[in-house]
This record gives sequence, C-alpha cells and structure tokens, in this order.
Amino acid sequence: MSITPFQSLACPLDGEPLYLEGSTWRCSAGRSPSKHDFSKHDPSKPSPSKPSPSKHSFDIAKKGYVNLLPVQQKRSSDPGDSKAMVAARQRFLDAGYYRPIADAVSRAVLSQAKRQSIRDTPFSCLDAGCGEGYYLRQLASAAQDALPLALMGLDISKWAVLAAAKQDSRRGGQQEHSQTPQSQWVVGSNAHLPVQSQTLDSVLCMFGFPVMGEFARVLKPGGMLLQIEAGPSHLRELREIIYPTLKPERSSESKVPEGFIHHHTERLCYSLALEGAEDISDLLAMTPHLYRASAEGRARAGALEALSITVEVRLVQWLRSE
Repeated sequence: MSITPFQSLACPLDGEPLYLEGSTWRCSAGRSPSKHDFSKHDPSKPSPSKPSPSKHSFDIAKKGYVNLLPVQQKRSSDPGDSKAMVAARQRFLDAGYYRPIADAVSRAVLSQAKRQSIRDTPFSCLDAGCGEGYYLRQLASAAQDALPLALMGLDISKWAVLAAAKQDSRRGGQQEHSQTPQSQWVVGSNAHLPVQSQTLDSVLCMFGFPVMGEFARVLKPGGMLLQIEAGPSHLRELREIIYPTLKPERSSESKVPEGFIHHHTERLCYSLALEGAEDISDLLAMTPHLYRASAEGRARAGALEALSITVEVRLVQWLRSE
C-alpha cells in the first residue's frame, strides 16, 4: 500500500509554507540553510544572508500528530468533540454500522483519483473534520496498491486527532515506542486550513462544517469536494424518540457554492438493527442530538435495549472550477 503523509502544510499564523526539519515543522523563512542552499553560490556576488530563526515552529507530538490550531483560532480551551464523544464514535464506527458510507466514499475518491492520475504522483486527499480517522483508514485500505495516496486528516478536537494518529500507527504496524502514522494528522480548523493553496486533489467533508471558501482555496483546479450530508430520514427513529416533534425537512437541493460546479449526487439509504444499550448510547453521543435533546429525551433513548434505525445520506460531488 503506497500511503504517504500529505506534506504541503502552511503556517496557521501567517500562511507561509511549512517545511519539516526533524520532528518540527517550520515556516519557510526560518529554515536552516543546508549545504545545497549555498553550494551554487557565485563567489563574485555577496554571500547570501543566513535566514533568521523562524518565529513560528510546530513540534510533532510523540503520538505522531501536529497541532496547528493557535489560540487565536479557538473559541474555547478545548474545542471540538470531547474525549468521551470520540471514544463513543470509535466504538460505533469500529462495529461497522457506517461501513456502507465508508465504502461509497472510497469508491468516489478512488474513481476521481483514476481520472486525475499522474504517473508516480500521489493523489492527495484531506478529510476536513476527520474525527478519529475512520473514513481515511477505510480509504487507505480500499486503495491497496492500486494508487499512491497522500492523506491528511484534520479536526479541531485534539482528542479526535490523537485517536486517529494512534489507530493509524497500529494499522501501519508501528511499535508502541516509535509511532509513525502513515497519514498526516493535524489539529486545526476548517475556517483556517493550514494547507497551501491549490495543493489538494480532493477534500472530504463528512457530516461536518463546510467552509466553502477555504475548500476552494486549497483544491487544485478540477479537484473534488465530496460532501456527505444527512438525508431527511437519517436516524429518524432515534429523533422521534428524543424530540417531542420533528422539524420540517429542508429542501435537498444544494446551492452551487462559489468556485465549484456540481458533478454528481448519490443517495445511500439502508437500515440498521442496534442490539444493546451501549450501541444506542454511542450513536446518540456521536451526534449533535446529544446536546440538542432535552434531559427527558436523552433518558428515553437511554432506556432502549434495541432499536431499528434508518441511515440516509447524500454524497454530493463538487468540482473546483478551472
């Protein structure tokens, strides 16, 4: 499997390209000069000055991820999903309940990769709001040796990114004392993607918070944004239990975002049989309904031992305008 970490990162403070030196990402202006940088210097000309030390540097954590979320971009001290929510999502997804969604995502991305394939050039993909990394891991497994991929997962929750990096390291066969994930895992914000402009072939937005302007900026012309949205019947049976009434469904017609053209929409719908209170509790904990429902609604869900539920999603493909 030819999976490599996506490398075209940008400083979250000034937007300058980041370069990896050892286990630290540094702004381009602060790179230490290598012998190669000066070996072609013309002695008849003034010697180039040594770059000043970078004022922006970001160390890779021992678990293999990098935090590119400065305090200026945080709305709280610990933004995003909590450790408990991440654990609930991990248990639920590892049980295979959303595997059909992951398979559909992998098919869409790999089809786009084949259309855009350039010999020996990895196809790059960012999961913007990656959670604990389930969909990128499934994509990497589906690719096998067919196509080289450069992958990156980003989430505003440090707990989610930590879980993603840990699982990716185990999948890659790394030892506990030397964890090196196969993908790039980054704590960051969709509102300020720490990615250089026009460097990505595809972006995934899985039930997340799309920031179309940023997605348009980082995608190459012709690159694909794959947006996964909940359909009108998604988790309807659970919602009927936790809410007194359901809100009218919004129109399924998506407005074409600036900088994109609509390419394709796929609807995926299937039923699940949840057996056991823990799976039902985990499903509720990984959705926004956990906070939107009243205490009474959560109590009704907590009393369930089994639940048949509908999963309905729309996979919308947008292509970046040329």
